[in-house]
Amino acid sequence: MQSMAATTAASSSRAFSLALRHSSASPAGPSRHVAFASPPSSSSPSSCRWPVAGAGAPVLPLGIRGGLRPLPSLLPPAGGAAARTRTAAAAAAAASPPSEDDGKPEEAAGISRTLQLGALILVWYILNIYFNIYNKLVLKAVPFPLTITTFQFASGTFFITLMWLLNLHPKPRLSLQQYARLLPLALIHMLGNAFTNMSLGRVSVSFTHTIKAMEPFFSVLLSVLFLGEAPSFRVLRSLVPIVGGVVLASMTEISFNWIGFWSAMASNLTNQSRNVISKKFLAGKEESLDDINLFSIMTVMAFLLSAPLMLSVEGIKFTPSYLQSTGVNIKELCVKAALAGTCFHFYQQVSYSLLARVSPVTHSVANSLKRVVVIVSSVLFFRTPISPINALGTGVALLGVYLYSRLKQAKPKAKAS
Repeated sequence: MQSMAATTAASSSRAFSLALRHSSASPAGPSRHVAFASPPSSSSPSSCRWPVAGAGAPVLPLGIRGGLRPLPSLLPPAGGAAARTRTAAAAAAAASPPSEDDGKPEEAAGISRTLQLGALILVWYILNIYFNIYNKLVLKAVPFPLTITTFQFASGTFFITLMWLLNLHPKPRLSLQQYARLLPLALIHMLGNAFTNMSLGRVSVSFTHTIKAMEPFFSVLLSVLFLGEAPSFRVLRSLVPIVGGVVLASMTEISFNWIGFWSAMASNLTNQSRNVISKKFLAGKEESLDDINLFSIMTVMAFLLSAPLMLSVEGIKFTPSYLQSTGVNIKELCVKAALAGTCFHFYQQVSYSLLARVSPVTHSVANSLKRVVVIVSSVLFFRTPISPINALGTGVALLGVYLYSRLKQAKPKAKAS
């Protein structure tokens, strides 16, 4: 018995030695829970134990007699739980219905944009009201529309130069070819405002804006002549109340004057041409030419164009000696002229900002409502006498403008459906 015990002990010792040498020679790696056969104790069968690797017992490699295959680990592999968690979360997010809060950022952005547009339209209306009132007062005292137009463009040039010097807006960097392309647009811009001042100097503010309500008629006419776009029959029908209302208002206008009438009509033609060309420039890919710089360049160029025209037609009339000879209050007149020039510049700039943010149809609708506000304000301020037929004609013309705008807005939707 002692001889058999000695033999068993010797074989066990050799097995432990081989295991130690193999474990020291093998590369380090993550420990696995491996069970191995231990020599049975000679004391009793109940004292037989199975040591676990990592608890001070050597690991028996596979292939050694008495070694067992490693048991599968109960712990998941590294990163497996996180990967399964991410996969499950992505699947749950894809399967779950969209939350009601998902559209809130877009809805908030839409509300913010609507509020900004509403604020711009309100400022546009207020500045336009004050411009028409102060401009009419100045034209009554100094009936020289080209001189007033040049002074207004000079006021705008002053504010634009100040804006660029103070770096409130980046300066445009254009080539000579781009300036040459902007020259006709600046000429149209200058003539449009000169014709408006000529009309305001001859007839009442309300009548001038009643005639200017015929802008949709000129818009359709220009589209047919230059773009080849034939209007629909519904659009043509909407022009009937516009033309009829203007004719009715003109027949009963107390301050009717042919120069004032045709000046307002010429203003319609030039302003509609300016809006179409300006929209093309704003839709272009000129990096340095946004709506503010486009209007600024047009204003500066219009001032340079209007000054020689003023000198050749009216001469220098806006002088202190001439104003004293007319008996007007020079200080009061200068203040009104400065306010008119300031309102003129900023209301036009706001108008161009709106034109860059909304469609031409939306801009036309807002412009139509602006005319209503300006007409009512001027009638109340100047106490302009209006007959019932005149009021009916003005209302019919403005209603026709509204119908025209609605039809132009509904036309793309009908095509899309």
